[in-house]
Amino acid sequence: MLLAPALAATLATGPVTGSDGTEPAGVFTIAGVPFWVVYLAAFCIVLVRAQATYWAGRGVARGTARNGRVSDLLSRPGALAAIERIHRWGPPAVTLSFFTVGVQTLVNLAAGYLRMPFGRYLVALLAGCVVWATIWTTVGTAAVNAAIAVGVRHPVTLVAIGLGAVALVTWVAYRLTRRSRAGTGA
Repeated sequence: MLLAPALAATLATGPVTGSDGTEPAGVFTIAGVPFWVVYLAAFCIVLVRAQATYWAGRGVARGTARNGRVSDLLSRPGALAAIERIHRWGPPAVTLSFFTVGVQTLVNLAAGYLRMPFGRYLVALLAGCVVWATIWTTVGTAAVNAAIAVGVRHPVTLVAIGLGAVALVTWVAYRLTRRSRAGTGA
């Protein structure tokens, strides 16, 4: 079932009603699915994705442990001290990474690669999943609903906003790449 066409049709015909036909379902629904279902689905999705990333990092660490150069590098006193700090202070970084887009994948991968103790990681992960699911089921759902409403009523405006966003991201990436190359002398 495609949710966007159902939501677009609903926006074109009128407000979404609850299962009894009398209550409005609210802005934080997707095609009339209740908020708690959307929230629970988002929570489970991010939990599985972040866990998979963490365990992929653990697998890479196990594979590179056999590489003499990598194991020598990670057994140096400076590296051991850094790994210890990550084990101690990494859990807040895991939780805070869920406020970002893109960084959370790297943080979860690094937590796995550096073998952050699973108990500490799991507590931080669960808190981060609560944060992520809350953000995406409130602000994210409202943004998707707004984009669909604009797309139904003013498709040219939605295309213009999308092209503007792509142009902005391209410009920022270009500037960062240019600055990075200037700093390295490349």
